[in-house]
Amino acid sequence: MSKLKIAVQKSGRLHDDSMKILNDVGISIDNGKDQLKASARNFPLEIFYLRNGDIPQYLKDGVVDAAIIGENILVEKGNGISIIEKLGFSTCKVSVAVPKSVKYKGMQDLQGKRIATSYPNTVSQFLQDNNIEANIHIINGSVEIAPNIGLADAIVDIVSSGSTLFKNGLKEVEVLLKSEAVLAVSNEISNENKLVLNKLQFRLQSVLKGRQSKYILLNAPNDKLEKIINILPGMNSPTILPLAKEGWSSLHSVINKNEFWEVIDELKIHGAEGILVCPIENMVV
Repeated sequence: MSKLKIAVQKSGRLHDDSMKILNDVGISIDNGKDQLKASARNFPLEIFYLRNGDIPQYLKDGVVDAAIIGENILVEKGNGISIIEKLGFSTCKVSVAVPKSVKYKGMQDLQGKRIATSYPNTVSQFLQDNNIEANIHIINGSVEIAPNIGLADAIVDIVSSGSTLFKNGLKEVEVLLKSEAVLAVSNEISNENKLVLNKLQFRLQSVLKGRQSKYILLNAPNDKLEKIINILPGMNSPTILPLAKEGWSSLHSVINKNEFWEVIDELKIHGAEGILVCPIENMVV
């Protein structure tokens, strides 16, 4: 049986998060220390552990069928590669930063300046879109040091927490793009492996929906059910079960975790009691 070849980052946070989500979808990987390739025990899949910046070329050449990769890398190096699923982890921004002492008024302040970056294609497109002419200095390494040693007036780099910028006396002034881990697919993938990829994507979607949702159980007086049902629409409608206590029912539903506290506050106002909230591992809809 043909195996789906999927690339993940060799090491780092994106690697760890990628392996976790594959584990969460029930795929067991046989991999030892320093292996560059490993097979799944219970799914037709092979994993290639690669440098993040090399993955787009492997996708273009059809060496791998798919990849879990940062969206920012695809924007920079993966022109023409399709994203089929956003995965919601390893979030970051690609941003412009300048020294804290600089009084930055707007992107036109970049006109004629020297910008250090390891994302030349992304920066070139940004400058073109905003009719700005600037000099790009390509640096593969610690970009943040460039203004301090007089090499550049500004930088464009990945920003996660912003602590690295702070330590180097820089401040974020423009966001070029927001990025997260994505599932990308090669244009060279075979029809047979497309079927395997579809199965993997279905599992990923189930886990992602579960991560974004919470299962809620509560008790409520029957005369308040209509108002509470309007607060808890669930996937179709809440499940309602009668309680031994006369005039009361138990409601079971699913809520979006991002709306969790607002929903809980409203439920309490309308008479809900004994509210129990549980995480969801997978949600198949």
